[in-house]
Formats: sequence, structure tokens, C-alpha cells
Amino acid sequence: MRIGELSERSGIPSRMLRYYEEQGLVAPRRLDNGYRSYDEYLVDRVLKIRGLIEAGIPTRVIGDILPCLDRPQAIVVTDPDPELREILLRERDRMTQRIDLLVQNRDSINRYIEAMDSALNVAAEKTAS
Repeated sequence: MRIGELSERSGIPSRMLRYYEEQGLVAPRRLDNGYRSYDEYLVDRVLKIRGLIEAGIPTRVIGDILPCLDRPQAIVVTDPDPELREILLRERDRMTQRIDLLVQNRDSINRYIEAMDSALNVAAEKTAS
């Protein structure tokens, strides 16, 4: 697929997709005419990359964990970087805090919707009586 279709399907602007390519996060194939051709699996990958960037993970770190994005099996690290490990631990903990807050907020919204539905049902019953 061309970059415009990848952009449309992922919701990520073409400019950002080119940046991901510059950073080595995605690697489209080049056709004989020089155009980029993006494989289907990249739709999922760029969404994951975007999520990591929105979570505050720098692209240089994302580049290090790319193998984990596409393959759920165990990853072999041959040259562990203690500094990178500390960064990843901090980011993981920060993500966990954000997830916990999002879950709490979602649950609060659900309770409010349930209360609204209950109120609407009571009002409908009064109108029907």
C-alpha cells in the first residue's frame, strides 16, 4: 500500500510516517519506480509506535524494543544496556499509573451512565403511568 493509504488506515499523518521511517522504526519496500510500498503488518506496527510515543517513550528507545512489537515470543538480548533498562522500568511504571487512572475514570463514567440510564427509566415509567 502507498503512504496515503497507510496514513488513512492508521490515522497517522504521512509526515509522521516519514519520520518513523527516518528513525528506522518502519521500513517500506521500494518499488522499481522508487515509490514506497508499505506492507499490511505496518498498520498495526505504526499504531503501536504511536501509542508508545504518546506514552512518552522516545523513538530511540522504541527502536530498541521494536522486536517486541511484532513478535510475541521471547526476545533474546545479547548486549543489555543497564541505562536503557532503567528507562524502560520508569516508563513501564508510568504507563501502569496512567492505565490505572484511565480504568478508574472509565469506571466512574460507567457508573454515571448507569445512573443516567436509571433516571431515564424512572422518568419513562412515570410517563407511561
